Amino acid sequence: MAATLVASTSSAQPQAAPADASNPFFQDWSSIPFGAPPFDHIRAEHYRPAFEQGMTEERADIDRITHNSAAPTFDNTIVAFERSGQLLTKVSNVFFNLTGSDNTEQMQAVQTQMAPILSRFQSEITLNAALFTRIDTVYQHRASLHLNPEQMRLLERTHLGFVRAGAQLDAAGRTRLTAIDARLAELSTQFDHNLLADTAAWSLVLNGERDLAGLPPSVREALLQSGHDHGQEGKYLVTASRSIVEPFLQYSTRRDLREQVFRAFIMRGDNNNQYNNGSVIRETMQLRAERARLLGFHTYADYVLADSMAETPAQAYRLMQQVWTPAVAQANREAAQMQQMIDEEHAGFQLQPWDWRYYAEKVRAARYNVSEDEVRPYLSFDRILEGAFYTANRLYGLTFVERHDVPVYNSDVRTFEVKDRTGRTIGLYYCDPFMRPTKQYGAWENQFRNQQHLDHDVLPIVVNVWNYNKPQPGHPTLLSFDDAQTIYHEFGHALHALLSNVTYASLSGTNVARDYVEFPSQVMEHWFATTENLQRFAINVNTGQPMPQALIDRIHAAKTFNQGFLTVEYMASAMVDMDLHMQTDFPANWDADTFERNELQRLGMPQQIVMRHRLMHFGHIFSGGYSAGYYGYIWADVLAADAYSAFEQSGDPFNPALSASFARNILSVGNTRPEMDSYIAWRGHAPTTDALLRERFEAAAAPPSTTPSSGGH
Repeated sequence: MAATLVASTSSAQPQAAPADASNPFFQDWSSIPFGAPPFDHIRAEHYRPAFEQGMTEERADIDRITHNSAAPTFDNTIVAFERSGQLLTKVSNVFFNLTGSDNTEQMQAVQTQMAPILSRFQSEITLNAALFTRIDTVYQHRASLHLNPEQMRLLERTHLGFVRAGAQLDAAGRTRLTAIDARLAELSTQFDHNLLADTAAWSLVLNGERDLAGLPPSVREALLQSGHDHGQEGKYLVTASRSIVEPFLQYSTRRDLREQVFRAFIMRGDNNNQYNNGSVIRETMQLRAERARLLGFHTYADYVLADSMAETPAQAYRLMQQVWTPAVAQANREAAQMQQMIDEEHAGFQLQPWDWRYYAEKVRAARYNVSEDEVRPYLSFDRILEGAFYTANRLYGLTFVERHDVPVYNSDVRTFEVKDRTGRTIGLYYCDPFMRPTKQYGAWENQFRNQQHLDHDVLPIVVNVWNYNKPQPGHPTLLSFDDAQTIYHEFGHALHALLSNVTYASLSGTNVARDYVEFPSQVMEHWFATTENLQRFAINVNTGQPMPQALIDRIHAAKTFNQGFLTVEYMASAMVDMDLHMQTDFPANWDADTFERNELQRLGMPQQIVMRHRLMHFGHIFSGGYSAGYYGYIWADVLAADAYSAFEQSGDPFNPALSASFARNILSVGNTRPEMDSYIAWRGHAPTTDALLRERFEAAAAPPSTTPSSGGH
């Protein structure tokens, strides 16, 4: 949200000092290392006055632009707008990061108050007729302005942003759009708060060895820590957090408890209580459909994709269908393998969603001689993060030096100064690994400050947030293979922001099309499982020995195992998201659960699999900016698979010429040119789905012949 409110954090004319100089947001942060936020002094009560002062100052900035008697030019209009609203950006970047990672009750209260106010203010700016007239005048004369490519891109993106925000509507349309956007901001906030509360409302205490049956020591330790974190010292506590739920489902031999935990997890936001998100979703969809019509689009999906690489819902859906069909076929084969094992055990039941992870683990061990229980001791958070840093050094010459003098918003957060191969500092990196009750679920990257060179060099301040189980004191955080890969994924976003090298903040780093932003992160995942990285950083926490080559070989042989399931659970969410936003009518009796159920039946969803994100807790699309855009992960994965195949074909995953070209053509350019132009500049051609389908499904039906070992960890 912050990125759309204002354009830059660059220097401009100083503003009058606010009355309350004790508010950290009204102070100069230059004495703090890297000009980082003074988290040790910022309190919830500081935000509202800082927001209000920020809006006052931006109004003054806009007034100076619109009342300028000189004819509109690129500098006095477009660049002036880029410079506007510095304080509001400063406050917003801190606040909206913390509403995701440390959303206390006090922060939620501020968010509830400010969401509609900030939305109306944003509308006030983007629907300012005098401001748009000046921007449009510059835009209409762009061919004669002799702008360089980056300046032209800024002009085009600024103009398009105003048009998409309703600047060309008549007075009645502007009034209605302002009201719609304010209400959508309220609904988004309510959705988030409902989900956080409903997730926290459920827990299960495991009593005795019978309840703990099958759980390895690492999972038991995580459950003990969960009990500690939730005020139930000494108890094994299962919560509805994914990082707790998935390993429990994977290992617990108690089928009844697996079902109980699974149902609690998938019903978040869909319980018969005050946190049910049904009415929030219905009103959100009614308003989004109306908003799209106001702006001249048939559906909200048409509106969203008009400013994407895919361009139309039909093109996005065509790609999804190309992946969906082989994914369902593979998932059905995987289900048949598990059902065969269930039958061989004479268990007497049909495979259900709460059985999938448990039997997938058993089939993986039997067919590939690989188990998560065997792999997990090699995957400690600290060593995998070190591996990500090493990869960034090998590819791009970066080093990460831990700092202990930078304020943090939670004691679990670590900070690192980032330097390039010449020793020059290029940014600051925050690492926030562990789940806590005030943190939204999931993993993400964001910025406290965007890179830019407009008036002087401004270095990016970047944060990665995960939700791993916090270990007990003196113990390492052990990860699943997927969790470890997620470190590299989010770190790929961080590199995109850290290596940005552009003039304008609004074009920097990850400020790119939604279906392109996941590309640098998806491609980064590939380096996690390279033999070199596993040999160096997959170190057994019990023996101190690196992962043996034989185990690495078995991991690589099993890389396509369970890809049917993983692809189907994701693709179902992406396709239902797109289907939902292609609807034009949401009557008063419209029901999200009914819609979801009908769409999954139409798609032919395997009954043993549930959407990765059911609508009632699908924060990506109702509060996270991915509405009609969740397909972007698979779109970006087509780019990522095709891109990484270039490294594979070179015979060197750390090929220096390719990595230098990738940094130059992809990571450093931000949104200074169309995304496909950047991709072709790097790869030499447009991507195809061949590499993706080969990565996910090749040889999945024909596993290698292996001899299971006896015993295990």
